[in-house]
Amino acid sequence: MKHSKVGSVMTAEVVRVGYGTPFKEVAGLLHQHRISGLPVVDTDEKVVGVISETDLLARQAEAEDPYAPPRRFHLPRVQASARRRQAKAKARTAGQLMSRPAITVHADATIAQAARTMAVHGVERLPVVDDEARLVGIVTRRDLLQIFLRSDREIHREVVEEVLVRALWLSPRAVDVSVHDGVVTLAGRLERRSELPVAVHMAQQVDGVVAVVDKLDFRFDDSRLEHGGDHAMHGVADDWLRKL
Repeated sequence: MKHSKVGSVMTAEVVRVGYGTPFKEVAGLLHQHRISGLPVVDTDEKVVGVISETDLLARQAEAEDPYAPPRRFHLPRVQASARRRQAKAKARTAGQLMSRPAITVHADATIAQAARTMAVHGVERLPVVDDEARLVGIVTRRDLLQIFLRSDREIHREVVEEVLVRALWLSPRAVDVSVHDGVVTLAGRLERRSELPVAVHMAQQVDGVVAVVDKLDFRFDDSRLEHGGDHAMHGVADDWLRKL
């Protein structure tokens, strides 16, 4: 099955800064281009870090509140996170402001892979790099959401052609496929029970699919057959091997 790649939705013209770019210039670029973050690159265009608005706001967050009551005593904050915030609060350049190492993604990664990377690391954007870690683009959460703009007709065609015909080797009319607002409904009868979860899972992997409604039935229940027997049938995967 074909999946949309990061390279197809990324922005190739990237606002970036160098390690020595002054604090005020970084803030000006974010404001001018109405963006919430940007990558930091070295002289070879390799990504060395990322700056977000949060990094710049650390200066204000760490500033003393003139209206706060005086402290009777002060406990030094020794946590690593506190030390990083204090360092950012005193930063004068992009290199001192940036968070590192930079979380990046390759242009040939799938949109699903990029989305998982964003979720795991809790970031809103990913610099896109080539095989030598050089910056070639940037992708944001909004960019990744473009896959859900695919029309129902496009999704229907891919489910039929890629899932039913090419992957499962079924007739295009073997299963009734309907799509409404990205929700795919599969209805009909397959030969074996073990084929049902395969069909549903593969339909879920199609770009732009919001959910899959399973209304499939089966003719033969192969779930009770013993595994390992010479004459046992194990579903569609075995069919693929026999037809190779």
